[in-house]
Amino acid sequence: MATLPVYRWRMAPDGYATYRQLRALGLRPGGQEVAAQVERPRRRRGPLVAYLYRVDLAKPVRPMTPARWAALAKANAARRTCPECRRDAGYVIPPSLGMCPACAFPDNTPEGASWNSSPYTAR
Repeated sequence: MATLPVYRWRMAPDGYATYRQLRALGLRPGGQEVAAQVERPRRRRGPLVAYLYRVDLAKPVRPMTPARWAALAKANAARRTCPECRRDAGYVIPPSLGMCPACAFPDNTPEGASWNSSPYTAR
C-alpha cells in the first residue's frame, strides 16, 4: 500500500482540491482515490487533516432531476414534522428532543397559548 503525499497547510500544489473545493467548481471526485492530504498543525492535539483529490480526474456533478427534488422536499418535510402532534414546526426539529418543544415540555406552555406562540410576539 502506497503512502499519501502530505503537504503542510496552504502548501499543496495546483491541481489538487478538497471535496468542498471540487463542489464549488461544480465537480465531484468521481470514484477516484484520495491523492494527497493537507495537515494543519495544532498545539495540544493532532493535526487537522484534509484529503485532496486531483482536479483533472474529477467529473461534473450529476444534475438534480425532478424526482430527486421531490424526494429532497419530502425528506425535509419529514424532519420538520413533530411525531407526537403531527404538526409542521416550520423548522427542523432538534434530534436531541425528537419532538417539537411544545410536546417535549408541555408544562412550560402557558394556558391558552398556541403551539408556536412566543411571549415576545404581538397578539
